[in-house]
Amino acid sequence: QVQLVESGGGLVQAGGSLRLSCAASGRTSGTYAMGWFRQAPGKEREFVAVMCWNGDTYYADSMKGRFTISGDIAKNTVYLQMNSLKPEDTAVYSCAASKKVNFSGSYYQQGDKYDYWGQGTQVTVSS
Repeated sequence: QVQLVESGGGLVQAGGSLRLSCAASGRTSGTYAMGWFRQAPGKEREFVAVMCWNGDTYYADSMKGRFTISGDIAKNTVYLQMNSLKPEDTAVYSCAASKKVNFSGSYYQQGDKYDYWGQGTQVTVSS
């Protein structure tokens, strides 16, 4: 089993920034990708960004330019830097880990390709 713990969420004004962290522990060997998803009230879960073991990163189109994923999967940590936040970014942000190997960025945009999930951290952006 792999345990994922997110931190860094909170309340921020529109235009502000937050940095989320995700730390993995347990049987992390073989983790190929770690990603971020978000879910707003009444909406479906949405892909945000993913980092693969080889350092490749992929983003949802709506996040490009504002969000940056970084970290080191070998060190079991990824971050999500969120800038120019908007009220519509308000959601619970969850970290996920996948041990499935695939070299297509679009593969990891699907939640069912992940094996482990964190509990999530709330991000609230006020207008």
